[in-house]
Amino acid sequence: MAKTGFIGMGNMGTALLLGALKTFPREDMIFCAKTQETKRRIYEQTGVEYTDTNAECANRCKYLVLAVKPQYYEEVLKGIRYMVTPEHVVISLAPGRTIEDLKLELGKDRRIVRAMPNTPAMIGEGMTGLCCNREEFSDLELNVLEKLFSACGRVEFIDEKLMDAVVCASGSSPAFAYLFIEALADGAVRCGMPRNQAYIFAAQAVKGAASMVLETGEHPGLLKDRVCSPAGTTIEGVAALEEYGLRNAVLKGAEAVLKKCREM
Repeated sequence: MAKTGFIGMGNMGTALLLGALKTFPREDMIFCAKTQETKRRIYEQTGVEYTDTNAECANRCKYLVLAVKPQYYEEVLKGIRYMVTPEHVVISLAPGRTIEDLKLELGKDRRIVRAMPNTPAMIGEGMTGLCCNREEFSDLELNVLEKLFSACGRVEFIDEKLMDAVVCASGSSPAFAYLFIEALADGAVRCGMPRNQAYIFAAQAVKGAASMVLETGEHPGLLKDRVCSPAGTTIEGVAALEEYGLRNAVLKGAEAVLKKCREM
């Protein structure tokens, strides 16, 4: 029996499968996708076996990752309901679906993990929030979960009540970062820099700044202050960003994400 199964081979499902293959042998993997074309493409790319149905995929693994789009969730849950046992570890990537919701769908004694990765997992730079009722899982199972997602980047176990905040902080925020990088590049183009170079300079600056926060552990405000020389260029830029509401715009973006999570 395969150790880990994946239902759904969109961007996130594929990213997680590719990450898992860095840590686990392909013989321990199995997957199912919506179309035969996708199944053949992923098989040719990875050598991982696929199944004809979602139910078969669930039946042949212990750890089951549900990486399907929200609009297909009910259909998938209905199809695997009688294949999932208390021995399974079901990993849901769906925002807004609580552990209790999924237990109502699959069975009260089913063991559910919620995970919220983000798209940088596709290049091994993801951030994943994990939550579960830890007393339902062995130390070995928790270790497997951590290894599975750490193969795609960083992992943090958190309380379920914070999962919507994870969507705000890392799930949706790469799109905010891309907007910021694009705007920085536009500013450089306005100053005469060729656009291709502008994207490189802007993206590397954002990547480097993020690495400084993670690697030094210092407060972002302190790192910002170190760049702002008295009467210098940077403090003028910071003042303009504050005047035009950068901070408030980001807060409003997070608020909109949170609202949508709670409506789903």
